[in-house]
Amino acid sequence: MKPVVTVGLDGTPESLSAAFWAAQEASARGATLRLLHAWVLLSTETAERQPEGDPNYWAKRIVSDACDAIEERFPDLPVYEDLIAAAPVDALLEAAAESQTLVLGSRALSSLSGYFLGDIGMHVLARAGVPTVLVRAREDAAPITEDGDVVLGLSLRHPCDKLIEYAFEAAVRRGSTLRAVHGRSLPPSAYNRGGLDPYLTHELTREAQRDLTRTLSPWRDRFPDVMVMERVQMESPARAVVGDIAGTGLLVVGRREKRPVLSPRIGHVLSAAVHHAPCPVAVVPHD
Repeated sequence: MKPVVTVGLDGTPESLSAAFWAAQEASARGATLRLLHAWVLLSTETAERQPEGDPNYWAKRIVSDACDAIEERFPDLPVYEDLIAAAPVDALLEAAAESQTLVLGSRALSSLSGYFLGDIGMHVLARAGVPTVLVRAREDAAPITEDGDVVLGLSLRHPCDKLIEYAFEAAVRRGSTLRAVHGRSLPPSAYNRGGLDPYLTHELTREAQRDLTRTLSPWRDRFPDVMVMERVQMESPARAVVGDIAGTGLLVVGRREKRPVLSPRIGHVLSAAVHHAPCPVAVVPHD
């Protein structure tokens, strides 16, 4: 059975941009594209119902219009339409469990609650068990190109093999450079009355660089054709990730699946990425 890339549709230009990105991703993966629209009030189909009186007309139209647009630009891509009579969060999470990747549209550079169908995107993002890609809207809903580097925002405090693997594989599919970015805040001991202690700052930077190089070394061996650039910033990880993403085709960040009970559903780096990155953002759940 072919792998599946699922995109959630809500009839907005934002979700159509996401559908085009998902189509490109499915094509690169040799996967089937699933166009999903969930509406809890979806009516049961009957043979006698006339199109003009069909209460599901607009739900069907959302999916069929997206399908027509996709097939025009990706004529060889396997696509199937899926209308689900369920709450969108439940439908998207269930679809994610059956997919390699879940793709959602986003609305401008607003708060996270501006994502797909209001705060639905936040709930899905925090719970999906597969990589979830957030795609910014384009005014013309044109396909988003694969140009630009893949940027990996990397924390070294916890195991993150799934995150690193996703980023390297994305770089392979795009034939692009992988830029690995690690941010590390300086401890209070690095400051004195005159400002930063230059010697201690230098040593801490070297230590962070060694940690990053050591972490990426086996992945460089596994993916020898990927050009890798490493960057260490001695500042907050969130600032480091979004501080220099000009020319980025895809930003890859992680989400820990096992978080402390009272911690937020998404961390500071992920929050900064989805708020401020203009490019598609892939959120990869990991241990």
